[in-house]
Amino acid sequence: MVFVKLILLLGVITAFTAANTVPCGAQEKEKLVPPPPGPPASESNLTNVLIEPNEDYRIGPGDVIDIQIDRAPELSGTFRVTAAGTFVMPYLNRVTAHHKTTEELAAAIADGLRGRYLKDPTVSVTVKQINSHSFFIQGAVRRPGVYQIEGRPSLLKLITVAGGLADNHGSTAFVIRETKPQRAETTTQTTHPVSSPVPETAVNVESPTDNATNEEDAKYEMMKMNITGLLKGRFDQNVSLEPGDIINIPLSDVFFVAGEVREPGSYALKDGTTLRQAISLAQGTTFKAAANRAIIFRENPISGRREEVKVDIGAVMSGKKEDIPIMANDFIIIPNSRFKSISSALLTAFGVSSTRVLTRF
Repeated sequence: MVFVKLILLLGVITAFTAANTVPCGAQEKEKLVPPPPGPPASESNLTNVLIEPNEDYRIGPGDVIDIQIDRAPELSGTFRVTAAGTFVMPYLNRVTAHHKTTEELAAAIADGLRGRYLKDPTVSVTVKQINSHSFFIQGAVRRPGVYQIEGRPSLLKLITVAGGLADNHGSTAFVIRETKPQRAETTTQTTHPVSSPVPETAVNVESPTDNATNEEDAKYEMMKMNITGLLKGRFDQNVSLEPGDIINIPLSDVFFVAGEVREPGSYALKDGTTLRQAISLAQGTTFKAAANRAIIFRENPISGRREEVKVDIGAVMSGKKEDIPIMANDFIIIPNSRFKSISSALLTAFGVSSTRVLTRF
C-alpha cells in the first residue's frame, strides 16, 4: 500500500514538473524575440528634452522662467518670454531675457533693484519649460515628433534621439529652415517714475514686435542631405541644425514588377538599380512570359505624364541590349505569351483595383 502511494506521488510530481517546465528549444526561441518597438508617434511624448553639457543654456522666446527674489515675494513669480525675447516684471517693467543665461539674467535683475528697491538683492532664475529650442523630425524615423534640445545638434544626433531610422527609410533627408531677415535691433532704456528710478545700465526694453516674425512673410530654404553617404562616413552630410529646423526623411522609393515573374510585387529602389536587377529581385520570368513585349510605365519628370517604354527583357538579361536604369514608381509589366494585351498580367499581379489605376496611363 505504501509502495502504491509512493508511485502515485511520483506521478503527480512528474506531471506538475512537465506542466511548468519550458522545453530547451522554446527557451532558446524566447531569447531571440526582439524587444518591442517604441510607442507610435500618436502616443509618444512630443516634448523631449535633451541637455547639452558643453554650453550653458540661453533663454529664448517662448521659454517659461521662474524668478525668486529674497525679501521681495511681490516681485517673484513665473514669466513667459515673448516672441521679442522680453517679459514684463513688476517695478522693472519690460526686461530682456533673450540669449541670456540664467546667471546673466539674475545679475541684470539684481543690478536693477540694488540700492533702489533692495539694498543687496539675491535673485535666482530657473528655466521651468524650454520652448525655444524645438527641432521637428518626421517621416521614416521610429519616434517622429518635436524635440527640445539645447545647443545645435547635428542631423545624426537628432536621428539618434528620434530612435533611429525606420526600416523603410529613403536615402535622403530634407532639412527645411526658415530664413529670417536681418533686422537692426533697436534697444531703448526703461523710463521709470521719479519715485522708483532704476540705473540705465540695469535692464533693456524692447518693443514686442521688434524681433517677432510674421508667419505669413516667412521664407524657407531647403537642404538635401544624403543619409546613405552619412552612414558610410561622409560626415560632410552631417549638417548642424538650428532651432526651428524641420527634418523630413521620406520613405524609400519603390518600383513594381508585375505579370509573368515568379515573385511579383513592390521593391525598394536603391541607387543604381537597373532592369536586370529588378527582374532578378522578382526571381526571374516564368516560362509563360513574353519577355520581348515587356513594358515599363514611367512618369516623365518634365511633363509629368505617364509614358510607355517598351523593352526586350530577354535581350537585356542576355546582354544583347543595354541595361536600363529603373526610376522611382516604375511599373515593369511582363505579359503572358498567350495574350496580346497586358491586362491579364495586371489582373494576376495586382488585382482589379490596380488595373483601374493603370488605366490612367
